[in-house]
Amino acid sequence: MDYDCLIIDDEKLLADSTAEYFNLFGVKTAVVYSASACREFFRENTAGLMLLDINLGESSGFLLCKELRETTDIPILFISARTSDDDKIIALNIGGDDYVQKPYSLGVLLAKVRAVLKRYGQSAKAGYADGWLKVDFDAKQVLAGGNPVRLTALELKLLFYLMKQENRVVSKKELFENVWEDKFTGDGTLNVHIRKIREAIEKNPGKPEYICTVWGDGYRFNGGKQ
Repeated sequence: MDYDCLIIDDEKLLADSTAEYFNLFGVKTAVVYSASACREFFRENTAGLMLLDINLGESSGFLLCKELRETTDIPILFISARTSDDDKIIALNIGGDDYVQKPYSLGVLLAKVRAVLKRYGQSAKAGYADGWLKVDFDAKQVLAGGNPVRLTALELKLLFYLMKQENRVVSKKELFENVWEDKFTGDGTLNVHIRKIREAIEKNPGKPEYICTVWGDGYRFNGGKQ
């Protein structure tokens, strides 16, 4: 599932109240309370931004940030009750985008999160292009081998969702919830749409290079093809 914000903080009451406040004002937010739960979250979900506490009980927010930076470049805002300038310097040097002091004002923090999400969203890529496939997300245009591809609105939504999760395995459950917005869509329906997209964009639909099945897990869009 797609979220605007993920809060990683072992202070459960504060984390839950912050998430509740953000959700109330339209910023879709999830909460986890440990580094291990964060890793589990990203196996089936995405987030546009993370609020990461420096102190995570059994782990360190600094170490988790360094680990996350190996696989993602989404914004990370550190939150902490510490006042040391050294902590702020470390946070920014290891890939943090800002440092928020506890206790914080929910209104001020919400405004900061919205500003970061807007800035990150504006810088996100607006399409995809290689030697065979070219896609413009905003114009909803797809070219394969230089020829326009005709897809239904739902097929486009499915293709774009997979492409925006480029090189990440996306589970069927995630596709049902984010593309169909329905947990009860059947595998057969999904398989039919995947087949139609492959027939439209693949050089050889029988041996797909872009949309690959990961048996038992879901599908992955392989970027960088020529």
